[in-house]
Amino acid sequence: MRKLLNSIVIVVLAIGYTSCREASAETNTTNNTAESKTDTIVEQIPVQSVLTAEEQADMTPDEIIGRLKKGNENFMRNNLTRRDHSAQRVDAMLGQYPKAIVLSCVDSRVPVEDVFDLGIGDIFVARVAGNIENPDIVGSMEFATAVAGSKLVIVMGHTSCGAVKHAIDNTDAAAMEMYALQNLLDEIQPSIIATEKNGEISSKNTEFTNSVITKNAMVTVEDIRKQSPQMAKLEKEGKIKIVPAVYDMATGKVTFM
Repeated sequence: MRKLLNSIVIVVLAIGYTSCREASAETNTTNNTAESKTDTIVEQIPVQSVLTAEEQADMTPDEIIGRLKKGNENFMRNNLTRRDHSAQRVDAMLGQYPKAIVLSCVDSRVPVEDVFDLGIGDIFVARVAGNIENPDIVGSMEFATAVAGSKLVIVMGHTSCGAVKHAIDNTDAAAMEMYALQNLLDEIQPSIIATEKNGEISSKNTEFTNSVITKNAMVTVEDIRKQSPQMAKLEKEGKIKIVPAVYDMATGKVTFM
């Protein structure tokens, strides 16, 4: 009888010990999970502030290019920075100090701020089909740089640009009474003429079309320098840079030239 009782006690103690260990393991797991969740929450706190005048003044054009390249890498990896746009909107009411101005095409598939992983107050964005310059665009760039303190001007073309394709194919917009569009397409013609010919001169020739897209961004940069003595002067003094770039819609990569 005594042996039977001793056996029962041993079994009960063993069960209790096992239960305690399992409960302890569950507690540790729960704590670790909670800590992990806490760490995740800390890492994902959204950006609430916007660029200040001091931060803008401290950056060089080359440093800004480096930051934009890093932001573009985030975009390609689908790892965009979390931002509290409501808080940024309120903060930006006190003033704006963007680090750059980007001239992009109007194409809806080119989300400029997202492409560089940027938020409210980070950059000026000007858009026109074919990312060509005109007096109003250049005036906006002069405001962004000489008045608002931006250090970088980017002319960003993109692959599969419809305006460039129609310019290459000599689409007759005037025949459809779209005279303003015809003028815009005519502005791209110098870039087509300046591009080395390789095969068929047609938008179906992807290699040639991409070459024109690149050349068009470069020609626009040169035209901006000619049209704005003030920005050309700032660039010679090293205070700003005016650079061409091309966004690849297939990969999401922006290549600076």
